[in-house]
Amino acid sequence: MTAKTYTVDDLAGFDVIIDARSPAEYALDHIPGSINCPVLDDEERRIVGTTYVQVSAFEARKIGGAMVARNIARHLDERFRGFDAKWRPLVYCWRGGMRSGSFVNVLRLVGWDAQQLKGGYKGWRHHVVDRLPVLADALQWRVLCGPTGSAKTRVLQHLGHLGEQVVDLEALAVHRGSVLGEVPGRPQPSQKGFETQLFDVLSRLDPSRPVWVEAESRRIGRITVPEALTEAMFRSPLVEIVAPVAPRVDFLLRDYAWLVESPEALTSRLAALKGLVANAELAEWQAWAASGQLVPLLSALLARHYDPLYARSLGRCWQQRASARQVLADDLSAEGIERLAERVARQA
Repeated sequence: MTAKTYTVDDLAGFDVIIDARSPAEYALDHIPGSINCPVLDDEERRIVGTTYVQVSAFEARKIGGAMVARNIARHLDERFRGFDAKWRPLVYCWRGGMRSGSFVNVLRLVGWDAQQLKGGYKGWRHHVVDRLPVLADALQWRVLCGPTGSAKTRVLQHLGHLGEQVVDLEALAVHRGSVLGEVPGRPQPSQKGFETQLFDVLSRLDPSRPVWVEAESRRIGRITVPEALTEAMFRSPLVEIVAPVAPRVDFLLRDYAWLVESPEALTSRLAALKGLVANAELAEWQAWAASGQLVPLLSALLARHYDPLYARSLGRCWQQRASARQVLADDLSAEGIERLAERVARQA
């Protein structure tokens, strides 16, 4: 049994991928499907780093070596006890250095064919950055557009239920893509984490079939959509949902249930519009929010903010705006959205 060189192209050949980095590094981004078995936890990593800077590299290695040995022993005892001799793990750390190397050495001493990922997480990150534009350009995008409240995300989800290929960027970004788009209780991922999830989704798609995606701007909350994907979307065919204001307001009241439950949060969120609308108008909207008058508030938001923003965006960015195929929708109930998705699918 000899150590060989393995890259990200070889991931599928292993029984498990072990991320030996600290929990904080793993939470920021990691190879999909990998498990976190840190050889140094966050506090231990801080101690070793401080010792390296303030004392010496030797003292840091001596302290760190003891920590690494204890942590690897714990993983062997608690997580890997039940695996037989044929178990084959691949281990990575930040750049394929000492942390994953130490882990691999111990696993190989046990008798497992453990291997180290060349380049570590940095190699994975380069792979994602290099491959995302290639994947985005290779797919046949169909862009679902429509003004705020036209149930685009729900239609996209139903397209998936119908067997269509879909990419839900807002789900990956954990944000609804507007001033009201923050998902209560759920933070957005890191930019790197978003791109890894996006790469994982795109790499599973069939390039010979259309892929539906919702029209998005270059940013979703604090997440930036990779330029190659936005450019591919901007030049792709559009299918536009056209719906009157009344059913859109009704839909928003159902889909943004927290608006009803938390007028204080809504009032605070509207402050992000300062400078985009007149102060007197914003004050009126915040007063409506505080008193729970959501129908006039949402109607005004659509008419005075979201719809003009949508019209400007379509005219500025989307190259096939003039040839967009329109699907009329006056019923945005749950049943109406299902029927609308079936009609949209026929436009592929």
